[in-house]
Amino acid sequence: MKTISKEQYSEMVKTASPNSPVWKDCLLAFLFGGFICTIGQVLCELYQSMGMELKDARAFVSISLILLSAVLTALGFYDDIAKHAGAGTLVPITGFANSMVSPAMEFKSEGFITGLGAKMFVVAGPVLVFGITASVVFGFIAFFFHLY
Repeated sequence: MKTISKEQYSEMVKTASPNSPVWKDCLLAFLFGGFICTIGQVLCELYQSMGMELKDARAFVSISLILLSAVLTALGFYDDIAKHAGAGTLVPITGFANSMVSPAMEFKSEGFITGLGAKMFVVAGPVLVFGITASVVFGFIAFFFHLY
């Protein structure tokens, strides 16, 4: 058996790996992410024009974007959008909704409890754990140093 050096292996990997169009990917992520944010702003203006206060309109925007992302994920469109938009679909609230619904849809055949219920937090679980932990740590720091 022939052994190869780390340098030879690295060269083989570089040769076999396709180049990523970084600038194109960044531009698409920026445009799609901006489009999602624009949809959010349009919804906010729409809700305010219907008589809602800004605070309530913002809450309804969040709910609307979560619902839209969940429905697009369930119908299989979100992944198609993400293939082109890349990180632009990870605008926090829409990406989080997708990360909750995606595993649920994938494992729904295993049943309501062991499939859908248990697998729903596979991706979102670590986000929740570290997000909550970070907020608690920040809360203690803010409390002890009287930041608020």
